[in-house]
Amino acid sequence: MGYFPNWTLKTSGAVMPDERLPTGQTIIAGLQHVVAMFGATVLAPVLMGFDPNVAIFFSGVATLLFFVITRGQLPSYLGSSFAFIGVVIAATGYAGSGPNPNIAVALGGIIACGAAYALIGLIVQAVGTNWIEKLLPPVVTGAVVAAIGLNLTAVAIGMISASAYTKWLALFTVAAVALVAVYGTGLAQRLPVLIGGLAAYALYAVSATSFGAPPIDFGKIAAAPWFGLPHFVAPVFDARAMTLIVPVAIILVAENLGHIKGIAVMTGRTFDHLIGRGFFADGLSTMIAGSGGGTGVTTYAENMGVMAVTRVYSTLVFVAAGIIALILGFSPKFGAVIGTIPVAVLGGLAVVVFGLIAATAGRIWVENKVDFSEPKNLITVAVALILGAGDLKLPIFGYELGGIGTATFGAILLYHLLNRRAA
Repeated sequence: MGYFPNWTLKTSGAVMPDERLPTGQTIIAGLQHVVAMFGATVLAPVLMGFDPNVAIFFSGVATLLFFVITRGQLPSYLGSSFAFIGVVIAATGYAGSGPNPNIAVALGGIIACGAAYALIGLIVQAVGTNWIEKLLPPVVTGAVVAAIGLNLTAVAIGMISASAYTKWLALFTVAAVALVAVYGTGLAQRLPVLIGGLAAYALYAVSATSFGAPPIDFGKIAAAPWFGLPHFVAPVFDARAMTLIVPVAIILVAENLGHIKGIAVMTGRTFDHLIGRGFFADGLSTMIAGSGGGTGVTTYAENMGVMAVTRVYSTLVFVAAGIIALILGFSPKFGAVIGTIPVAVLGGLAVVVFGLIAATAGRIWVENKVDFSEPKNLITVAVALILGAGDLKLPIFGYELGGIGTATFGAILLYHLLNRRAA
């Protein structure tokens, strides 16, 4: 076999990474992945004040780059990472709506984070993953993930608290997302954020003026051209922002490792030899995205969910998905549509998404059978949750480490300090 697999045609049953569907079905399957990723890939940049056109453009670039670096063997779509939201907001002082005026400072931190992540990938490729699993056991990764979700609480509540109307609309958004997630079937169940958000958007459009809220300006959508260049932004390297954002690399490592292991279970194949390449590809893609105004990127659970439902794991599907994302990135009209989403709707979506980030920690602990009768586990998690939720800012060598960074490094150091005693 050469650098890439020799994909063989498969028209029924499970389609493995080195197999392919007919061309038309491959394009449709790729579109389905873009749609499944749409809510997360667009919502994350909007919550940080980034341009969604630029974010989805770099999402396509990242997916194609990941395909090349992993030799076309590892099926994955790379979208905007929610792990960056808290630290980007902290680094830029973003108010929560409209374009982020300090985006350039965040980009420098995102590039630094991507560089750290890519370096970890190179080390893993050389020596394996055992050291990561020892440094970041499930109790620590779960604690850090929970701290990230809880750290974002104030952001979500701030977005929905403008008036009684915005609070009720946000709660409607939460209910709509939850109902679709639980009672939806087929593809709908894979798109709860998108469908729930659309329902809340429609409700706002017909009810806003009755409650004194500003109406949606559909004129902006009509005036936007169908095609145009994304608005790229150059990074600024600020030491404080970099120290805040770099720790996210630890989360991305744990997240990506879990996804690769999950794909291995679904396909019945081992991808351990590609873990280092996957980390490096993700890190390099994050650096490239940050260099032009995009968010940090990562592999996604939604992507894995679509594969589990369809049993189509062909990596060529992700080539189609990446190209479709690139095309969307060149559509200002698409960006104009995203720009009309009311803050209250975004706030409702943020309540769900940030809560799910925190709740994911529980899944990590349960699946890995973390024993909370062990004081070292209980204390590590307890301290990390409070440091993250309380957003403890810790001055270090003249710089300020934000709550997420404090919780991350605190959990790692505390666990290993408490784990020194022999069992």
